[in-house]
This record gives sequence, structure tokens and C-alpha cells, in this order.
Amino acid sequence: MKHFSITLRTLPPWKQHLHSVMLSLFFMSIALVACFLYHQIVPDHSANIALIFILALICISRYTVGYMYGLFCSLAAVILINWIFTYPYFKINFTTGTYPITFIIMLGISLFTSTMTSHLTELADVIAQKERQLIEAENEKMRANLLRAISHDLRTPLTGIMGSSSLLLDKPDILSEEEKRAILTNIYEDSDWLLHMVENLLTITRMQGNNFDISTCDEALEEVISEALLKFHKRYPGQQVIVHFPEEFIMLPMDAILIEQVTVNLLENAVMHSHTDKPIDFLVEDHPDNVTFTIRDHGVGIPRNLLEHLFDGTAYLATQIADTRKGMGIGLSICKTIITAHNGTLIGQNHADGAEFIFTLPKIHQASQRRNHYDHQS
Repeated sequence: MKHFSITLRTLPPWKQHLHSVMLSLFFMSIALVACFLYHQIVPDHSANIALIFILALICISRYTVGYMYGLFCSLAAVILINWIFTYPYFKINFTTGTYPITFIIMLGISLFTSTMTSHLTELADVIAQKERQLIEAENEKMRANLLRAISHDLRTPLTGIMGSSSLLLDKPDILSEEEKRAILTNIYEDSDWLLHMVENLLTITRMQGNNFDISTCDEALEEVISEALLKFHKRYPGQQVIVHFPEEFIMLPMDAILIEQVTVNLLENAVMHSHTDKPIDFLVEDHPDNVTFTIRDHGVGIPRNLLEHLFDGTAYLATQIADTRKGMGIGLSICKTIITAHNGTLIGQNHADGAEFIFTLPKIHQASQRRNHYDHQS
């Protein structure tokens, strides 16, 4: 109903008022029927009938636009109670006994409740609008950081390819075969990195603002990991990865292509930034509610000044001097976005002998919860 109230205020004005009229009639009709039943069962306690109408007024004030519907229904409730449920029945008489005081108090309570509830509803809408603006600002910041990361990560290998190609074209006769092979190797590696960047860019095009267009279905976890490792070894055939996998057969809801990309990105990140040839540990742990994936290298670790900025697209800035060929920013940003879209978590941290990245994926389908979350934000 909260989402309905927010959606109602996004409709054109005439539709807002039409829905508000229908809702007012609906709640007042329900209250009237409930009062009839209560009056038939307990005819000597008509004072409680006012409480039923007050509950209806709270609902009307909460789920309609403006103050007027609650105010008009408050007056209607006072008249209905006097006309139908107080003696003499089906006659309006506000002068008998203590009726004037009773109905003045009841009208005051109704008007106050209606006004306060409408005010709280408007306040909730203002808070929701502020939250949406904060989310949009955060998305703009993320996009700006990604663009900066992209410009850096694309410019560096392109500059290397152009420089190496120019050297081969200008001085082909004075270069030895080993030098030519080394230059061609550099061109190939930079081209492979550009291909990797294009894959990341294609992933970005699937992400529209805060609405991640992913569809999850049950996948055999061992097959997804095996496919990711196969892609990784095509790029780094000499790098050893020690995999620790549960013996149980695990089916996990996911977008298999995106999870493969996350796995490959994190493995490549371990190769590029660990500055070691030691094997990479890849641990998959089965838990009651989720599956945990740990990619652990045994290298130099993550600099302290980068730990707080690993996933915001700016980590590449601090590594430009130390690693002029490739940055850390865009790959980790995309990994974080993909895992968040799966309702999982991703963290990066140091351990005693290097760095590790740990991400989790829930075992149950989260698509409906994710849609509700985004609908609430929209």
C-alpha cells in the first residue's frame, strides 16, 4: 500500500482525484457495513462505532491526495453516526443529552487525525523524493568515475599499440627478431586487454541507472566456474589456479554470463596487481543461505589508501604510477554492480600473505524482492 500511495501521486491530477474518491467511498462503505454488524451484535455500546469510522478516516487520509477527502469524510462520519447509530434512529439530532459534546469531540478527533495523517503522508513523499535524488546523485558519481576509468584504461593500451606499431614500421631493418617478437607480444597483450575492456563496456550497456536488466535461473555452479576458468586460462595459460570446490552438487540462481565475467575479472585482477607468479587460491564454500567465493592471491596486497575506493571506479588513479598499463577501477566497479544486482555482497581486503576478494550469492531467487526494491525507489 505504501508503493500504491507513492504511485498514486505520479498520476495526472484528474486520475489522482478519481482514485481518491473511489478509495474514500470504499473505506467509508467498509466502515458502514462493519458498524451495522457491530450495532446488531452489541446494540448498547454504540460509542465504539466512532472508533471504526476513525480507523476508516486514517486509511482515507493515508491513501488519498490532499486534506479535503479526510475532512469531508470526517463530517460525513459524524452525520452518519448521529443519523443511523444513535437514538432516535434515522433522525439527525445534535441537541439531545450529551450529544453535542460527544460529536464535537469526535469531529475534532477525526479532523485532527485526518490532518495529521495527510501531513505525515506528504512528509513521507518528500523523504522518498530526497532518497531518489540521493540515489540519482550517487549513480551520476558512479558513471563519472567509470568514464574516467574507461578513458584511462583505454588510452594506455592504445598508446602502447600505436608506439609499438610505429617502431616496427619505422625501423624494421635494425630490429632483431627477438626485439620484433617482444614488440608483437606487447601489441597482442594490449589488444587482448582492449578486448577485455570492450566486454566490460558491453556489460555497462546492460545497466540502465539503478535498474539492472538481469534474469536469474538455476545454474550448475561447477559448470559456470569451469567455463570462467577456461576463459581465464586462454588469456593466462601459465597462471596456476588452485580450486577448492564442495563435493555436493550445487544449483544456484544467477545470470551465468555475468557471474563468469565477475570471476574472470577478479582472477585477472589477482594476476595483474599481485606482482607474483604464485598460484591463486579459488575457494567455493557452501553455506545454508548462500555460497561464498574467495579469490586469494599471495602477492603485495592492496595499498591502504585504495581499500576504501576499490569499487567506486577511482582506484585506478592511485595506481597510475605503480602500474601504468592497466588500472583497477572499472573491472571492480562492474563486479560490484553485478553482485549487488544478484542481491549478493562483494568485499576486498588484505590477508597475511596478499589480497583477497570475497563475494557471496544467495541460494534463493531474489528477483521479486529486487523488483519490489526498485519499484519502491522509483
